[in-house]
Amino acid sequence: MATKLSIKGNWDEVKGKLKQKYAILTDDDLLFVKGKEEELLGRLEKKLGHTKEQIRHAIEKL
Repeated sequence: MATKLSIKGNWDEVKGKLKQKYAILTDDDLLFVKGKEEELLGRLEKKLGHTKEQIRHAIEKL
């Protein structure tokens, strides 16, 4: 299953919305480096207990 992450807009804005929605997330959890989307999704999957596909979908909805 493809988990290619497509982020529209400013990552700082998306990061802020994610921190509001999931208060347990830290700046380190949400560190985004272009080309390392899988690493970001893996950290969030472990922290939130959701699948990478669910997380990808939630991010893209923001």
